[in-house]
Formats: sequence, structure tokens, C-alpha cells
Amino acid sequence: MPIFILSILIQVCFVIHVVKTGRSTTWIWIIVMLPLAGSIAYFILEVYPELASSRTGRKAGNKVQSVLNPNKDLNEAAKNYSIAPTVHNTIALAEECLEKGMFQQAKDLYSKGLTGVHQSDPELLFGIAKADFGLKSYTDVKETLDKLIDSNPDYKNQDAHLLYARALEQLKDAISARHEYEALHQYYTGPEATFYYALFLKSQGEKDKAKELLSGILQKAKQSGRYFNDLYKDLIRQAKDELSR
Repeated sequence: MPIFILSILIQVCFVIHVVKTGRSTTWIWIIVMLPLAGSIAYFILEVYPELASSRTGRKAGNKVQSVLNPNKDLNEAAKNYSIAPTVHNTIALAEECLEKGMFQQAKDLYSKGLTGVHQSDPELLFGIAKADFGLKSYTDVKETLDKLIDSNPDYKNQDAHLLYARALEQLKDAISARHEYEALHQYYTGPEATFYYALFLKSQGEKDKAKELLSGILQKAKQSGRYFNDLYKDLIRQAKDELSR
């Protein structure tokens, strides 16, 4: 009986879907006259392609793929690198290593790319700095980013700037860190710089200012659409946690 009821519910849901989405009413007859086969056919031919093409569907598919094959992207990047160790493939593999927390391997890869015309490549230097931050080698982070700017004075990258500020904070250079965070707060697109600036202020005992910044992130989330809230879901949650402490 429960299976029969479930079958009826599925049929009803699909019939409603047919009507709401303006699909051919022929589907209604197929679903009603062929309960199991009709429902399966409708899902495969109409519902699944719609889900797969939507952003939500792609996200769900990516999550499933990451669970079933967590090293898929890493393995593909490693294969491409073994075939052609170009700078592009080197960076791609190093980025995958960073995602997996393989910071030393990432640093080694980025460093290998610093040859010839690429010896001052800003993306490679930034990659090394990211790897060093993961390794907690904050002095190296600062030195690498200083070298990056010296070699590429016109290079603009807000994430590299934020990494520089965070490294200064870890090096206990509060005055310089504050200067960089204040500059970032004025132009950084996204709430990350504001969040880390708030944490810095909190560590300096400026709790009211930190609370104001964290509240601003949550207010922005309320005023923004689903895309913003999905993109910064983890950071928004962390901001809430910090405010509750």
C-alpha cells in the first residue's frame, strides 16, 4: 500500500509539473495510463535535462561527483601535466594541490614554473605565496608578494592584496596589517576582506568596530539574492558565529 500511494503521489507531482511548465498534455495521458513507465520516461526526458542545465542541478551534480570521485580533477590535472608540463598545466595542477591541502607539492610545482620568460610570472609567484600561507611560512609569503609587486608594478589582484594583509597580521605587524585591511575594505569585491578585517579588529580589542563590520556582512546577505548567499554561504555562517561569541 505505501508503494502504491507513493506511485500516486509521484504521478500527481509530475502531472502538476506538466501543467505548470506548459509541456504537451500528451505527457499527462502517458503518466496516468502508464504509472511507472510513464513517470520514469517523463523524468528522464523532461525533468532530468532541466535539472542538469540549471545552476542548482549542476551544483548537486558536482557534489555527487566529488563524493563518488573526490580526486577526479586532481587526477585529470596530473595527467595533463604529465603529457605537457606547460605553465598553464603547471598552474592547474598546483591549484588542485592547494584545494587538497597539499601545500608543499603546490609550492614545488609553482616554483618549477619560474623559469625563462616566466621567472617573474605574477600568477606563479602568487601561487607560491598561497602555498606558503598554507604552510604557515608567513615571512616567505610577505617576501614573495613583495617580489611580485617589485617585478610586476602594474599587477592588480585583490586576493593577493588580502593574502598580504593576512600575512602581516600573522607576523604581528599590526600597524601595517591595519593599513592594508583599511585599503582592502574600501575596494574589495565580496565580503572576505571585511570579514578578515573584522577578525583583526577583534584581536586588537576593537570589538564594537568588528561587530559593526560583521553585522554589515549579514545585512548585505539579507539584501542580496540567492547567488550571493550560495557563493558566500560558509563565510556568512562564520560571521554569524563570530557575532554570537
